Amino acid sequence: MKDTLLDIVKHTHTLGFLNLVKIVSDSKETTIESMADDRSVIMKGKFHKPVAGIDGTFGMPQLNKLDILLKVPEYKDNAKITVTTRDKDGVKYPTGLHFENANGDFKNDYRFMNAEIIEEKLKSVKFRGVTWDIEFEPTMASVTRLSYQVQANSEETSFIAKTDGTDLKFYFGDHSTHAGEFIFQPNVTGTLDKNWAWPVAQVLQILKLAESSSLKIHLSNEGALQITVDSGIGEYQFILPAQSK
Repeated sequence: MKDTLLDIVKHTHTLGFLNLVKIVSDSKETTIESMADDRSVIMKGKFHKPVAGIDGTFGMPQLNKLDILLKVPEYKDNAKITVTTRDKDGVKYPTGLHFENANGDFKNDYRFMNAEIIEEKLKSVKFRGVTWDIEFEPTMASVTRLSYQVQANSEETSFIAKTDGTDLKFYFGDHSTHAGEFIFQPNVTGTLDKNWAWPVAQVLQILKLAESSSLKIHLSNEGALQITVDSGIGEYQFILPAQSK
């Protein structure tokens, strides 16, 4: 359970823009959804194995609190993390998590959000299918180079991704001000020739997950970007609608 919770926090709260998640779970699968407040990023995920003991639909709010609890030294070794439930019409629904240290003298409770509230706060967004023109697995070297450009162009909140021959280039700024560009991925197949822009901070934070997970980028000339991250525990799809620039 703890590994799953750590994985959830890592792919939501730690990124800095996903603060509320919806979990839907049964005996066959456990899925997760989240969305940035400004709708710049939509996340949909699925764990490789269904998570036992959490059947139902519920929300996980205040992920910063969950993050703190998971890092409390009292819960580092041999801690017990159990799912609390309530009975309704003979059916058990998950209501939260109970933390207890090995000695049983240090405890905390984290409350879930009920189905009705999370369905209202985090309405599912349907992503219409698009044709991915370019797909590849980025290297950490490319992510590091992106980080350098972000630092050099700190005033820019977005960048443009376009192909130049077989090179995928990222562009910052324009000729009327400070600007920068670099090859993010060489030898790609497919074409991106429109001035779609993508949010710098969000894209960089997601790409940094490549340090410990396998990651794949999907780009469409129609104006869609998807970054698929496989942590070994679950697969997370981060979908970013394009911005006009």
